[in-house]
Amino acid sequence: MTQTLLQIAGVPSHPSPVDRSALILIDPQLEYLDGLLPLEGIDAAVSELKKLSKLALERSIPTFYVLHQGRPGAAAFDPEGPHVGIIPQLAPRDDETIIIKSLPNAFAGTNLHELLQDSGRTELIIAGFATHMCVSATTRAALDFGYRTTVVANATATRDLPNPIGGETILARTVHEAALAALADRFAIVVLDTAALETA
Repeated sequence: MTQTLLQIAGVPSHPSPVDRSALILIDPQLEYLDGLLPLEGIDAAVSELKKLSKLALERSIPTFYVLHQGRPGAAAFDPEGPHVGIIPQLAPRDDETIIIKSLPNAFAGTNLHELLQDSGRTELIIAGFATHMCVSATTRAALDFGYRTTVVANATATRDLPNPIGGETILARTVHEAALAALADRFAIVVLDTAALETA
């Protein structure tokens, strides 16, 4: 039977307990909904993110919104453009923290690590967009900072990508599943949905 490195090492496989976790919502922005980079399955992912946000509110989980901004005039995530804003259904509350990043890794060039330390939470629940890019980069970096991380699969989404060694398109579902499998090998516990956190 194929095993992950975490399983081989005997690392506990339960998701992050919500009372010790902080929630990081990565790039819940219009660019991925109706901008230059529409994602496959984003409507379902937005619905799952709403459930995750509701759980965070009910369980008093500190929530950090990480938003991407490119350079003014950039093709995507132009800070002065129409698609850099947050998807309305996922708008943060007044007491939730917003962090601006310019790189895929949400820890790079931001104060996210310091804010998490101040929160006293030692585990992370990560969701958002896109699975193979900023979700993956941030989850991998979280290990370097000593966090134990859970990724909520149904609260992420991605897009088709060109195959750099073959020429045919790699479909979004394959990209999504491969990205999650790579994270689950060493960097995170991957759960299907918010319900898996509630029943853990």
